[in-house]
Amino acid sequence: MTVMIRELRPDAPADLKGFARVRHLAMPYILVTPDSLVHDLTHLHPDAHYRPLVAVADGEVIGTAQVHLSHESTEPGQGNINVYVHPGHTRRGVGTLLVRAAEEHLAKHGAARLYSWVLDEPGNRAFARSHGYRPSRSAYFLRLDLANGTLPPLQDPPPGVELRRASDYADDPRPLFELDAETTSDEPGDVDFEFTDYEAWLEQTWRHPLLDPELTSVAVVDGRPAAFTAARTDGGTRYSTGMTGTARAFRGRGLAKLAKNDSLHRARAAGYTDAFTGNDTGNAPMIAVNEWFGYEVCATEVRHVRELG
Repeated sequence: MTVMIRELRPDAPADLKGFARVRHLAMPYILVTPDSLVHDLTHLHPDAHYRPLVAVADGEVIGTAQVHLSHESTEPGQGNINVYVHPGHTRRGVGTLLVRAAEEHLAKHGAARLYSWVLDEPGNRAFARSHGYRPSRSAYFLRLDLANGTLPPLQDPPPGVELRRASDYADDPRPLFELDAETTSDEPGDVDFEFTDYEAWLEQTWRHPLLDPELTSVAVVDGRPAAFTAARTDGGTRYSTGMTGTARAFRGRGLAKLAKNDSLHRARAAGYTDAFTGNDTGNAPMIAVNEWFGYEVCATEVRHVRELG
């Protein structure tokens, strides 16, 4: 089998469908669609040097790699490589070819440290170790059966709190940007991020095709967005919360739980059957919230790091 590694072609439907298919088979907990791939390719900041790769054999995409720099990090030189191979084509050297091409690209653009998420399975961890990556922090993927599960009952917001949708901010989403920036900066992680570019956030987050403004719920206190849960949907049956957070001044009041419960009920009513989310294993408060909703851990991944000499 001859394998060719090349860049994903945004104008090639077979590439886009093949990339999304491999990602779904290897990592069904994260939403990826052809439209989302095109959007990322055309809207990510140039400083990210974003370069998705595909491994092609006999005209079929059998492997993928998402490759970019963390350009929003407060520390320069942080690179990211996430490699996924079609389950029917593993242990044939496809992953190694993708890793080599990705590392060369990032090194050329100044990466000094590389991060990669790896499913917590013996073969995957051994693969990462053989390429010089050492394990770091870990995270859970969680799934909730919206079709058959039982959600907590809806509750009326407490006095002074109002539930809104992200679509209510279509004319001026800056308040949501400020809330997203504050909560994201407090997320556990190996790399510190600082969101200061509002225009970039509009392009990369607010206008992203997976974001569902109608299902994204916002808890508002005295006119100010205080907590939210950002909903993503794939246009089919899968729903995902990419971020749930509360502004520092309003924490400890159950506002994130209130917003997420509202979003989940409306997602179920809209016909979505599978809800996914993810948590750092050290984020005990959010894990407890998700368990309260009925989410169950369906997989664990471990972030690995490699220092480039």
